[in-house]
Amino acid sequence: MNEPGIKTYCESLTVYRRRKSRVVNIGDMPLGGDYPIRIQSMTTTDTMDTIGTVEQSIRMIDAGCDYVRITAPSLKEAENLQNIKNELRKRGYKTPLIADIHFTPNAAEMAARIVEKVRVNPGNYADKKKFEQIDYTDDSYDAEIERIRQRFVPLVKICKEYGTAMRIGANHGSLSDRIMSRYGDTPLGMVESAMEFLRICEENDYRQIVLSMKASNPIVMVQAYRLLIIKMNEESMNYPLHLGVTEAGEGEDGRIKSAAGIGTLLEDGIGDTIRVSLTEDPEFEVPVAKMLMDRYVGRGTPSPIPPVTHIPYSPVEYKKHETRETYNIGGKNHPRIIADFSERKEPITPASLFGIGYSFNAHTGNWKVNDQAADFIYTGNTIVDFNLPESLSVIYNANTWKESKQVSSYPYFNGIEEYIQSKEKSDTLNFVALTIHDIGNPAFDKLNKDASLVWVVKTSNIHGMAEQRRVFIELLENNYNIPIIIQREYANSTPDELRLYAATDAGALLIDGMGEGLWLKADVAPATLNSIGFGILQATRTRISKTEYISCPSCGRTLFNLQHVTAQIHERTSHLKGVKIGIMGCVVNGPGEMADADYGYVGTGVGKITLYKGKQVVQRNIPSEQAVDALITLIKDNGDWVETMQEN
Repeated sequence: MNEPGIKTYCESLTVYRRRKSRVVNIGDMPLGGDYPIRIQSMTTTDTMDTIGTVEQSIRMIDAGCDYVRITAPSLKEAENLQNIKNELRKRGYKTPLIADIHFTPNAAEMAARIVEKVRVNPGNYADKKKFEQIDYTDDSYDAEIERIRQRFVPLVKICKEYGTAMRIGANHGSLSDRIMSRYGDTPLGMVESAMEFLRICEENDYRQIVLSMKASNPIVMVQAYRLLIIKMNEESMNYPLHLGVTEAGEGEDGRIKSAAGIGTLLEDGIGDTIRVSLTEDPEFEVPVAKMLMDRYVGRGTPSPIPPVTHIPYSPVEYKKHETRETYNIGGKNHPRIIADFSERKEPITPASLFGIGYSFNAHTGNWKVNDQAADFIYTGNTIVDFNLPESLSVIYNANTWKESKQVSSYPYFNGIEEYIQSKEKSDTLNFVALTIHDIGNPAFDKLNKDASLVWVVKTSNIHGMAEQRRVFIELLENNYNIPIIIQREYANSTPDELRLYAATDAGALLIDGMGEGLWLKADVAPATLNSIGFGILQATRTRISKTEYISCPSCGRTLFNLQHVTAQIHERTSHLKGVKIGIMGCVVNGPGEMADADYGYVGTGVGKITLYKGKQVVQRNIPSEQAVDALITLIKDNGDWVETMQEN
C-alpha cells in the first residue's frame, strides 16, 4: 500500500517494493505478479533469413534472454515466423517469440496465430503521422476512435482465440497526428495513445496485455510510465510494464542513458520486463539488462527511511529545484562535477588532470580546457603544489584547507557539527556533509541563511537513491534553498557496474530536478569517473557537453549496417557539442523517433538514405556511400559545424 496521504505511482517512496501487476501468460514464461523481472532483446537479422534469425536468437537466449522479439513488417515475414519457431523448437529452444508490428494489421493477425506475443504500436498500427495539426471536435475524435476500433478488434479476437499475449507499446516519437493534435508531444499523449487501445481490449474481455512507454529522452520516458500507472490506478487496472529507453545509442552513452531511465523506475519497484536498446549486437544488450535487474534481487531497506507524507514536486513534470547561487554552484549554473583524487596513491601532478578534461603545454605553461572538464577536484589531505587551471578549484578536508591557504581552494566539513564548531571557514564556499540522520536538526534554519554553504548529501543505505531523495524532499518541504551535491560511493564495483549504478542513483534524482552537482567515488581511474559523471548529466539533459546520438538498435527492418554507419558518423561529429543527430535504420524509427533531433539520417530503401533537418526532409534517396558526407555538408550549411583542433 502507499504511504499515508500519497496518491502516487509506486508502492512506497522509502521502502523497496515491487509494484504488484496482474500475471500475463507468454508461452511457458509468465510475466508480472511475483515472477522475476524478465529480459528480452530483438533480432537484427532479415526475418526471411530463417537460419540466420534462428542462430542469432539462440545466441540471445544463451546470453539470458527470456523472450526474443522479431520484426514482421509485412505478411510474408509474419508467415515465416512459423519456420523460425519450428526450427528453434527442433533445436530444443522453447523461448517465447514476440512479433514486432508497425503499420500492418494483416501481419499482426497472422503473427498472433504463430508466436506467443505480438507488439503493436498504437501510434502507427491504425493511424498515421505526417506532423499535421488537426482540429478535432469531440464527435470527430470519437469517430476516429471507432475507426481504430474496427481495425484493432480483429487482432484482439485472434489473440483471445489463440492465447496470444500483446504488448501495447507507445513510443514518444511515433505518436499519431490525432494524439499530437489533442494532447501534444507529451507523456500524457503517450499514455492516452496506449489507454485508447487498452480500453478496446477490456471492452472485448481481453487482458493478456503488457504496456510500454518508450522514449529516447529518459525524462520523458520516466514521466510517461509514472503517469500511466496513475491513470491505470484510476481505472482499476494493474497491467505489467515493459521498460526501455528507445534509441539509446551505443557504448558508454547508451548504457548510461538506458540506466538513467530504466533504473529510475526499477528503484521504485516498477517494471516487469526490460530491454536495453543498444546499437550493438542484441546478445550484448542482455548482460546490461541483467546487471540492472540483478541489483533488485533480494533488495530490502536494512536502514529504515522516514516515510513520505507529501511529495513537494510533480513526478510527471520536470521542474528544476530552485536554489540560490553559492560561488558557481546552484542558481542558474549547470550541475558541477567533482573529481575525487582522495584515494590516489601517486603524487598529484599536472598530468593527473589530463583524464578529467585538462591538458597542459609545458612549453607555454598554458592549460587547455575541454567541454568535459571537471569543476572541482577533491584531494582530501593531499595538498596540490602546482598552479591549477583557472576553471578548476580544489577541495580539501577542513583541517588541511586551514593549513594550505591556497587560492581557489575550499574546505569540506564531514558533518554539520564539525562545520558549526569550526572557527575557520571560507567566506566564499564551504562543503558540508549531510545525511538522512540530520533531518530535523535544529541547526537547519540557521544554516539556511549561510550564503557560503553547499550540502554534500551522502548515503550508505542499500536503498540509497530513496534515502537521498528523502533528504531532498525534507529540504524542499521546508523551502531550504541551499545548493546540493549528490555524492555516491561504489566500493568493489567494476566500471560496467559503476556506469549502470551511478546512472540509476544520480540519474533518478536529476530526472526529478534534484541536485546541483555530482561527486562519484570508486576505485577506478578519475578519467572513468569523469566520463561517467558527464555522461549522466548528458543523459538527464542537465548539462550538455557533447554530441547527442539518437540511434536505433537495428532490427530486420534496418536498411544499412547501422553499427558501421553510427561509428562513421560518431567519428566525424563527436566534437559538435549540443548537436543531436538521429541515426535510424528505417522509416518506422525515422522522423517520429528522432523528432527531438537536429539532424536525421534515415534508411528509406536498400542503399538509399534520406536526410532530415528537424522533422523536415532535406534530401531523399542519397546513395549510402555518399550519405555521411552529405550529412556533414547539411550540418555545415545550417551553421552548426565547428572545426576540430586538428582541422584548424
